[in-house]
Amino acid sequence: MAERKKLLLRLDPQVYDALARWAADDLRSVNAQIEYALRQALRAAGRPIRPSVEAEPEFRSVDDS
Repeated sequence: MAERKKLLLRLDPQVYDALARWAADDLRSVNAQIEYALRQALRAAGRPIRPSVEAEPEFRSVDDS
């Protein structure tokens, strides 16, 4: 599995509080809620997340020895 990227994010305190309440309602951490919201925004914008090369299974044909 690829290492997760680290990001320093500065938020308006009111935005953070709203995210924290939303995360608590969904039983998620604030970090997981931010990632969830970003994934939803990417999907809505028509920018799907492409799987990494490492995530693709390796298939070998019978002829590959």
